[in-house]
Amino acid sequence: MLKQSLNTLRYVGRAEGISFLILLGIAMPLKYALDLPQAVKFVGMAHGFLFVLYLISIAWVTLMHRWSIWRVLGAFLAAFIPFGPFILERRIAE
Repeated sequence: MLKQSLNTLRYVGRAEGISFLILLGIAMPLKYALDLPQAVKFVGMAHGFLFVLYLISIAWVTLMHRWSIWRVLGAFLAAFIPFGPFILERRIAE
């Protein structure tokens, strides 16, 4: 169960990180450069759903592994930095 919680955080973190990069790198330019706001609507919804799953995964790992408040805060802040979840995944693996 302990390893499963970390694996879930890794997978959800990857999906959330990819959706954030797609939102910033593809959907936002489509919205502002080509006036296609639908891209942000759909990618933004998917990203929001994955962000909530990411927060739930952080909570689960925190309960299972007794993470400190600083580690939880770092994991939370990683979601707001492009490539942040990928960096967090590497730090967890160490």
